[in-house]
Amino acid sequence: MTGVAEVGIAAKREQNRALVLSTTAFTVCFAVWTIFSIIGIRIKQELGLNDTEFGLLAGTPILTGSLIRLILGIWTDQYGGRLVFPVVMVAAAVATLLLTYADSYPLFLVAALGVGIAGGSFAVGIAYVSRWYPKEKQGTALGIFGMGNVGAAVTKFVAPFVMVAFGWVAVAQIWAAALVVMAAIFLIFAKDDPHLRERRLAGRKPVPIADQLQPLKKLQVWRFSLYYFFVFGAFVALALWLPHYYVGVYGLDIKAAGMLGAAYSIPASVFRAFGGVLADKYGARRVMYWTFSASVVCTFLLSYPATDYVVHGIEGPIAFTIAIGFVPFTVLTFVLGFFMSLGKAAVYKHIPVYYPDRVGSVGGIVGLIGGLGGFILPIAFGAMNDLVGVWTSCFMLLFVLVAIALTWMHFTIRHLERREHPDLGAARDLPELSGLKEAGAH
Repeated sequence: MTGVAEVGIAAKREQNRALVLSTTAFTVCFAVWTIFSIIGIRIKQELGLNDTEFGLLAGTPILTGSLIRLILGIWTDQYGGRLVFPVVMVAAAVATLLLTYADSYPLFLVAALGVGIAGGSFAVGIAYVSRWYPKEKQGTALGIFGMGNVGAAVTKFVAPFVMVAFGWVAVAQIWAAALVVMAAIFLIFAKDDPHLRERRLAGRKPVPIADQLQPLKKLQVWRFSLYYFFVFGAFVALALWLPHYYVGVYGLDIKAAGMLGAAYSIPASVFRAFGGVLADKYGARRVMYWTFSASVVCTFLLSYPATDYVVHGIEGPIAFTIAIGFVPFTVLTFVLGFFMSLGKAAVYKHIPVYYPDRVGSVGGIVGLIGGLGGFILPIAFGAMNDLVGVWTSCFMLLFVLVAIALTWMHFTIRHLERREHPDLGAARDLPELSGLKEAGAH
């Protein structure tokens, strides 16, 4: 018994090491991935960019980090996270350092593409961490790993002060150095996951890429991707956009805007672990209902533009204004971020359950589509500002998006329930009506 206990303790220790290292590495990567949420504001001023151009610059790293998630997830399944994770961090560090040499808008966009490699670390971590835990604990483990999203808040808290004191170039240099240090720590202390070690001992070859891509033919995978497009893509988009929103709408300086942007990013990151626990306990489907229902309410309220009204009263015109004030806005974005964090964990609870042998490829494509939301939405926010001229138009777009996701999920679930339990589709009369029918028959 003592030997069995010691083996169990050693296995638990290895699990904890893998989870802590992966979560820390993802935090550093996410801080770099969202670096333009702060330094982009200064670059916008220096280059005289409009909102659409700023949205493109802020979203460009998100594009790269999204597109490479699929291949990085597959590579992690094939070669292991211990190797792939440090390679991703070093590549992103080089690109972040080269960013400091850009001197024109096109060059900034090119450098931003390289910075985006950091975002691909999510697919690596999902595939790596999931291999260490049984299904009944994967929701919690992946939720804890997803807390690395808090890297966006780290950037918002720290980067404004570094930028004001030393300039945006220093921010990029320090963030690049942090990536290199973390890559070295991960390579030294991390171990190959049990699945990879078992496969190598048995002499089995990795699953071919073509076979790993087979689940992508299923509509279910793309439905999960839409969910993640909102709960993660919109989170990243708002993490990038909110400092600019606070400056433009409420007239705050960059330090205060960064701190308040972090007030949104922190709950949208930290509570992801709680979302994993809830998904394990109550089921991912129920957590998704909570997420989408609350998000519909929040985005609807945030969508309402500041409006002046004049009512022709008995004794003359009565003027009043309806607008989301500074405090209510901050509270609503906090609540929105909280429920998004639950949803992010719930989406990834589904994947190891439905596709246990294809976590890398399925998790990669879901992460890819979700990440694309972080690229497309900031550009859409900027374009809507330029075209519509209303600051709250970004939340109007998010309201439409989450309403579509909630509707698709609900009707899909109802269809599945009727298919599995045909009696649910049978006519249901109230007992009183049944009695009246019987009386009528006589």
